[in-house]
Order: sequence, then structure tokens, then C-alpha cells
Amino acid sequence: MKTLLAAAVSALLLAGCGQAAPSSPANRVEAVSAPAPANRIEAAPAPAEAGMPALTGRVVDRANLLSPAEEASLTAELAALERRTSDQLVIVTTPSLDGRTIEAFGLALANHWGVGQRGKDNGVLLIVAPNERRTRIEVGYGLEAILTDERAQQIVDRELVPRFRDQMWSEGIGAGARAIAQMLVAHEREPRRRQR
Repeated sequence: MKTLLAAAVSALLLAGCGQAAPSSPANRVEAVSAPAPANRIEAAPAPAEAGMPALTGRVVDRANLLSPAEEASLTAELAALERRTSDQLVIVTTPSLDGRTIEAFGLALANHWGVGQRGKDNGVLLIVAPNERRTRIEVGYGLEAILTDERAQQIVDRELVPRFRDQMWSEGIGAGARAIAQMLVAHEREPRRRQR
């Protein structure tokens, strides 16, 4: 995994068990637009950062949201996606953002891991931080024309947030990963390269 990712979308998740909470700044679902290009990640990995998890596979479930069977199933799906399209999708759950915003955590993690192929920048990170009620999709430059900010936001809004509101973590992660994969497969004939 050689390439780094650029920021795409984040959403604030609602806490609770299946009940919609009243709209207030503390618990309302909010979409956050992509950071300015100055925050984009460049092609060379940055030095390792303290507190960054190790890249141990296609699914790094540090928050223990997935059963071993669910993790194995997702790992197989992500491997199949890479074989078909060359795109690398990695799922990471974290018990804590260590005081960072999810945007800063995602950028640091992308720099640390370097998901995607060098020259194609075709990596995607799906990040879930349940304790902070945050999720984010990080998209490499080479996939920006396919997995646009708008499409990534739709995946967050339709697949992740509704399930996460009901604390259906594994279902949301699976649905989100499959929606990302379907989008990449639907556009598999399009080139994967930096669009700068």
C-alpha cells in the first residue's frame, strides 16, 4: 500500500438506541464539507505518528465493533475489490481519536499507512470512531472523480448514519463498505490516477 489519501466527508453520528434525538448542536447529524486543497495529502508517506494504529490488514477493528466472522467476510470482500479494480479499501474503527478531529486523524492515518497504489492514488479509508460519534471516508486523488465528495456524503447519509444511530455498527460498516465497492466497480474502466 503505497499511496496516500485525500479527505472527503465526515458526519456527526447520533447516539441512542433507535430513537431519533431532538435536533441540537450536541446530537444533530451534520455533514462537513471537504477540507480545502491545502489539507490534501501528498504522495510520500509522512514519518510514523504517535498513537496511529498499525496497518494489520484490510480491516483494523480497534473498537471491536465486528465479530471475527464479520471481519473475515469484509476482508474477503475488500480483497476481491482490489483484485477486480486494483483499488484498495481499508476499514478502521478506533476507540478514540486521541483528542484530534476525525479530519486530522484521517489525514495522519492516511499519511502513516499509505493505502492505494503508487501513481494511481487509488485508496479509500472508511473510518469509524463510535465513542466520538464520528465517521469519515478518505478518498485518494486517483479516485476523486469516481468517489466524489457528493457520492461519499450519500454513502455516509444513506448507509452509515442510519445504522449507527441504532448502534448497528457492523451492519453500517458492511453496508458502507459495499456501497463504496459498488461505486468503484461501476466505474472500474475509468483510469485511476492523480487528477491534479
